[in-house]
Amino acid sequence: MLLNVRKRGNSLSVIIPKEMAASMNVEDGDNLFATKTPSGYELSAYDPNFVKKIEAARRGMKKYRNALIELAK
Repeated sequence: MLLNVRKRGNSLSVIIPKEMAASMNVEDGDNLFATKTPSGYELSAYDPNFVKKIEAARRGMKKYRNALIELAK
């Protein structure tokens, strides 16, 4: 899909077509995250750093499961 780059002030912008935004599940005001890959950049609606934080939290919850159960009482 060909996207046009336009100058806006001191920045450049790209308009995402409606179909592409719908398939990415993004709306006006949402953030997109650019991740550098060997072939360029990948745009995603999901923060890869947040995924790493959630995985670390899950490991901690598994490790301290019994303590968390006691604290919840």
